Formats: sequence, C-alpha cells, structure tokens
Amino acid sequence: MPADKVAEYADGLCYTDLMAGYYLGASEEVLQAIADYSAWFFVWDDRHDRDAVHGRAAQWRRLRFRLHAALDAPAAHLRHPDPLVAGLADSVGRLFAFLPGTWNARFRRHFHAVIDAYDREFRNRLQGRVPLVDEYLALRRLTFAHWIWTDLLELSAGCELPDAVRKHPSFRKAALLSQEFAAWYNDLCSLPKEIAGDEVHNLGISLITHEGLTLEEAVDDVRRRVEECISGFIDVEKDVLRLADRLADGTVRGKELGAAVRACLANMRNWFSSVYWFHHESGRYTVDSWDDRSTPPYVNNEAAGEK
Repeated sequence: MPADKVAEYADGLCYTDLMAGYYLGASEEVLQAIADYSAWFFVWDDRHDRDAVHGRAAQWRRLRFRLHAALDAPAAHLRHPDPLVAGLADSVGRLFAFLPGTWNARFRRHFHAVIDAYDREFRNRLQGRVPLVDEYLALRRLTFAHWIWTDLLELSAGCELPDAVRKHPSFRKAALLSQEFAAWYNDLCSLPKEIAGDEVHNLGISLITHEGLTLEEAVDDVRRRVEECISGFIDVEKDVLRLADRLADGTVRGKELGAAVRACLANMRNWFSSVYWFHHESGRYTVDSWDDRSTPPYVNNEAAGEK
C-alpha cells in the first residue's frame, strides 16, 4: 500500500477496532500485540491475493517458505528485507512473550496449518478451481484461522487453558460457532467483490457452482447458516457457563480456570457483534464505492508484493 493510501485509508479499514471489540479485558500490551498481528494478517491476505491475480507462483512459494521460517524463529527474521516477513516475526515474537512455551508451540502449529491452507487456496485460484461445498468449509476454517483467533482468547484472559477445557465439546463448539459466523458473514459481505474478481473461494460461489443455486438462493443459504451460528451459540453458551461453574471448585487454580473460561466465552460472544460492525464500517467491504469492484481502492495492482 503506497504511503498516501495508508494516510487515506488505514484508519477507515478498522482492523485494530475489530480486535478491540473481540478481546475485551486484555491488557493494553496484549491488545496492541493482537491488533498489530491482525493488521499484519490483512496485509498478508492482500499480498496473497495480488500474487494469485498476477500468477506470481514463484514469489508466493518463496514467501510461504519464509513465513514458515519466521514463525519458527522470529528473532532471526526481525530484519528480513521483506517487510511482510519481518512483520510476522515482530508480531509473533511479541505474542509469544505472554504465555508459556506450550501455548507458543500450539500457536505455531495452528499458524503453520494456516499458511499451508493459503497455499492450497493459491493453487485453486491459479487453476480456476471452485472447491466443493464441504471441501470449502473445511478449508475456510484454516484460511480464516479459526483456531488462531480462539488461541488468542487465552492471551486476552491471561491464562493458558488445559487441553481438557479447550477440547471440551461445549467449549469447542462455542468457539467454532463464533468463528464460523465470522467466516460466513465475511463471505456474504465479500461476495460482490469476489464474483467481480473471478474468485473461487466463497461459500456462495461454491453453492452456485456445485449445488446449482441462483445468486439469490446462495445468499439466502449463507444467511441461514449465519443465523444458525447465532442460535447455536446461544444454546451451547449455557453449557460452557456450567463448565466454568464446575471448574471453580474452591481451589485457587479452579477459580482461575473458571474465570478464564467465562472471559473466553464472553469474547466469543463479542466476536458476533464486532464482526458485524466491522463489515459495515470498514472500507474493505464498501464495494459499491470502488471504481473496480474486484479490487479495493487502496491496493496498487502493479506494485503490491513485488519486493
């Protein structure tokens, strides 16, 4: 993004505002680290998009390997000449300062999977291949980084949750529903831009291509799925609250875990309102105001990602 575009559009993109609405209760230092990582993620997403649009397979392959390396050894990549690689190193290095190494290892594992999923998406785009609906839904959980944003809830709560809590069916379902809502609502709001840009990764596009739905029917289907995420979350939320009560067994550790689960659950709920607000306030999705409906006005088609 050219410097003049940064000045014109950065605040209006509302990336840090989105995180501020999701990770309520986090310390200022934690929230700043998460917000900066989120902003980096959007920039990376745009680089990935430009590499796909221009067929820059070698550049994308090189970037993918560098991001994997920076994730494994952030301190060694802080001065990397590609600012996107250095930015990831800086972001994750700061995130890794708050919780034990076991949390860091989990975050690394989850984000390595996200990078690889972006590569699968890149290859689909070069081939013009629209994934089947079920295939797309599984891929979307990775490209939207469901488990990364869920991991960061623990950072916000200041407590690493044990596997027995994180993998509890009710807790995991609540986390998944909050992220599915976000991913599918994003698909709904991105659909005009992505149809205009001949994109192949959107739930609506998969429904149209493989289920034979009209555009209107696909929009209705995605909206129904979004609404079911909301009702499903409200139902399972009660079970997670009961889990928090059981964890608070009178011990110091139990009290800490119970409070952390409640904090994580509250911010899963906040994800719904924050994501809804973001998609109607961010300049990233105001497609009707763009001259080119396939490309945000802050993206320089020719230069983006050339370094």
